[in-house]
Amino acid sequence: MELSKKKLHALSLAEKIQVLELLDESKMSQSEVARRFQVSQPQISRICKNKEKLLADWCSGTANRERKRKRESKYSDIDEALLCWYHIARARAWDVTGPMLLHKAKELADLMGQDFVPSIGWLVRWKRRNNVGLGARHAPSSPLAPEPPPPPPPLSLKDFAPEDVFGCADVPLFYRAVPGRGGACDQVRVLLCANSRGTEKRRLLVGGRQATPRCFFGVSSEALPASYHPELGIPWVEWLAQFDRDMGRQGRRVALLLASGAVEEWASLPGLCHVRLLRLAATSTPPSLPSSVVRAFKAHYRRRLLGKLTAVQSQRGSTISLAEAGLGITVLDALHLAAAAWAKVSPQLILSSFIQEGLAPGKMPTSRDRNAALPPAPRGLSLEEFSRFVDLEGEEEPSPGPCKQETGSEDGEGRLEDGVGSLPTKTDALRALGTLRRWLEAHGAPVGIFQKFYACEEEVERLCGL
Repeated sequence: MELSKKKLHALSLAEKIQVLELLDESKMSQSEVARRFQVSQPQISRICKNKEKLLADWCSGTANRERKRKRESKYSDIDEALLCWYHIARARAWDVTGPMLLHKAKELADLMGQDFVPSIGWLVRWKRRNNVGLGARHAPSSPLAPEPPPPPPPLSLKDFAPEDVFGCADVPLFYRAVPGRGGACDQVRVLLCANSRGTEKRRLLVGGRQATPRCFFGVSSEALPASYHPELGIPWVEWLAQFDRDMGRQGRRVALLLASGAVEEWASLPGLCHVRLLRLAATSTPPSLPSSVVRAFKAHYRRRLLGKLTAVQSQRGSTISLAEAGLGITVLDALHLAAAAWAKVSPQLILSSFIQEGLAPGKMPTSRDRNAALPPAPRGLSLEEFSRFVDLEGEEEPSPGPCKQETGSEDGEGRLEDGVGSLPTKTDALRALGTLRRWLEAHGAPVGIFQKFYACEEEVERLCGL
């Protein structure tokens, strides 16, 4: 005699809610309810255990009430994000189509870093799971529809750790300037960005007038000490996107301080998941980093530039002026000088500057001297003269000066004197190391400098052996 198998009867979401209502409103037992719905008693017991989840699905208004089994998607994060976008699109009366949903799902997967390619079958199951129907532009309105939840409170500095609060500034810089003289045609723009503790300084971004400076000939972009943008303006959208990707790789959520106008302009940028834009006072100039930090960077740059020009002047004799020596400074030189200057801005100065301007918690610094953060004035300049030199870009009109492209003069073999027209060989590099060491030995260089020289020598020898 063959035993007949009992047919499994699965209940829909609507029937499960009826089961819960019967158990709550009547004195029927679980076995009696099971017989009424022609299911087993353990199935009724499981419905009771999942009561809260079933009621939440029922009240959400998005669940398919005729669905009998709820199979969770492997990509639940993408499911939820796409459903959120779908509701926003319907609220804006967009005509949402299937291809549009597939494209948006792929876009969201890429933003979340998931390897996922949505298919037609996946979209059909997603629509069934979330009770989504396409075609109508406006969702039917219900007079008893619940009010939308209030928007979350705006983020503030208290929501972030001090090391996760960043400030930035777009700094104009006359990269060839000499005291009292700076030409607008020799200007670059430098983007500085650091956190409020001074423990993290972002790689510099320099925007220049030249699309392809001749001094970059033969130089790998990876070897540049700073990023270069072939326009004088800063590409904020691309920079913010890269900043967001970097923070995502580190698993961090950070705040970037900007003025009100900048926040309104960039807050709606797509894909900013890890960088939150925080609004500064309306009087701030967008974007903003403490002014003392910017001034310290420019002071270190100008001091190092003067040292370089003075050395060139002493090499060629008194026949060349500082302004003429400055014409030999290339955009590549400016990148190196800027990177060295940014490295010299101390974390202590950045921290105290953020505290002084109320952008980080801590005790107010006692010193408010405007020149306190400046390095010592170079030889031949008083502190006041050096201070005016640092603030040269603040003049209403830049002083007229020579505006010359980076061309350089040619020697008898047709090569440029500045070395742009030819690349040094391995032999040239090794010979230069020997010359530099002999010069240090002959001029009584301190012992400590040789340790740095040995590290440089070892790296050059390694590269020559490749």
